[in-house]
Amino acid sequence: MENLSPEALMQVAAYFQALSEPTRLQILNLLRREEKSVGELAAATGYSAANVSRHLALMAQHGLLARQSRGTSVYYRIADPAIYELCNLVCDNLARRFDSTSAQRAAFAPAARRRGATR
Repeated sequence: MENLSPEALMQVAAYFQALSEPTRLQILNLLRREEKSVGELAAATGYSAANVSRHLALMAQHGLLARQSRGTSVYYRIADPAIYELCNLVCDNLARRFDSTSAQRAAFAPAARRRGATR
C-alpha cells in the first residue's frame, strides 16, 4: 500500500469493507467449490433471497464475484480465487494470535492456583 494515492486507499478500504460482514464470508465459503444460484445460497444460509442478493451485488461490484444469468436464475461464482489466499492469511494470523494468548494465559494459571491454595 506504500505510496498509494488517497483515492486508491479508498478503493482498498472499500474492498476490505466488502469482506467485513460475516454473511458475505459465509457466502464466499459456499462458493468455494462451485457456483450457486441466489436461491441455493439463500437456502444454505437461512437468509432471504433479497438479503443474499444484496450481499452478492456488493461483492460483485468489488470484483469478488462474477454472475451469469441462466433462464430465470442468476448464478454466482468466485471471480478471483486469490480471495481465499487472503482469507487464509487472515485466519492463520488470527489463529496464531489466539494460540499465543492462550499460551500466555496458561503461563499464569499455576500462579493463580498457588494464590488460591494459600488463602
